[in-house]
Amino acid sequence: MVASTSDPKVDFALEQISTMVGSEGGSIEVVSFDDAVLTIRYTPGVNEDCPECVPTHEQVKTFLAASLRIYAPYVSDVAVT
Repeated sequence: MVASTSDPKVDFALEQISTMVGSEGGSIEVVSFDDAVLTIRYTPGVNEDCPECVPTHEQVKTFLAASLRIYAPYVSDVAVT
């Protein structure tokens, strides 16, 4: 489970993405959640049999932004480092 933001809707979206990247050995960590801007740190996993299966930083940002539009539309921006 990823660190909590104290916002259950944001945490739900983060948990969905964490499960997705975790299936390839990756992880996400909340860096900050201030003024409706969420910043996370993404550490990609490694899949030698299917390297293209490991999401890129940009893909994680896209997936997370889409999830937040559904569950927490008040989040105005997402940054993935």
